[in-house]
Amino acid sequence: MSNLKISCVVVDDEPMALNLVESYVEKTPFLLLKKKCSSAIEALQFIKQEPVDLLFLDIQMPDLTGIEFSKMLPKETRVIFTTAFDQYALEGFKVEALDYLLKPFDYAEFLAAANKANTWFELIKGKKQPVISEEKEFLFVKSEYKQLRIKLADVLYFEGLKDYIKIWLKDNPKAILTLMSLKTLEQELPSSQFMRVHRSFIVSLKNIEVIERSQIIINKQRITVSEQYKPKFLEFINKNSF
Repeated sequence: MSNLKISCVVVDDEPMALNLVESYVEKTPFLLLKKKCSSAIEALQFIKQEPVDLLFLDIQMPDLTGIEFSKMLPKETRVIFTTAFDQYALEGFKVEALDYLLKPFDYAEFLAAANKANTWFELIKGKKQPVISEEKEFLFVKSEYKQLRIKLADVLYFEGLKDYIKIWLKDNPKAILTLMSLKTLEQELPSSQFMRVHRSFIVSLKNIEVIERSQIIINKQRITVSEQYKPKFLEFINKNSF
C-alpha cells in the first residue's frame, strides 16, 4: 500500500453536503483534510496561503461557481466535482476534472473517485513510474488496474495526451493507455532506441519505415518532426545514411 497522503479541501455551500464529504474524507486513509469551506472565495484565500493537492468542489455556489473557481487553480491542484446537476458534467471534463460525483452519492462512489485521484498522484509524484529493465528490453506500465509488461522491441511509438500516454505496438490495432507524462517516460527510455521528435511523440528509431521531408512514417502513421527536435533527428539520419 502506498504511503502517499493527498492533501485536500472540501468546498460546498450546503452544510449537510459539506459535513458528509468531510466524513468521507476522514475515513479514507490516503486523504488528508486541510480545510472545509462554505464558499469558493473562502477556499481561494486558504489555497493562496497553503496549496493543496485536491479539491472536492461543489459547482453551483453563489458569487463564484465551482467551474469558475477551478479555472483559477494552480495546474498541480486537481478537482473532483460534486454537484446535484448532471448538466455540468461536460464543463467538468473540459476543465480536466479527475472525476464528477453526482449528488446524492454514497461512500462507495466517493471512494472510487478518490482512488482515481490516488492513482493519478502516485504516478505524477513518482511513486509508480514505469519500471524498465537493466537490459532495456521491456518496461512495466499500469493500465486499467494492471501492471502490463511491454517489450520495447514491440513499441512503434508513444503518443502523449495531456496526463496520459498511448503506447502503440506492432500487430496491435488498439493502443495501451497509461497515466504518466511523456517527459518522464523520455528520461527512462534508452536513447539509442527511442527519440522524442515532437511534443506529443516519442518514436522507435528501428521501426521508422520512411522519412519524407519533415515527416516520419511508422505503420502508416505520419508523425511530424517539429523544429525543436529536428537538429537531433537530423544528426541521427546523418549517422545512419550511406
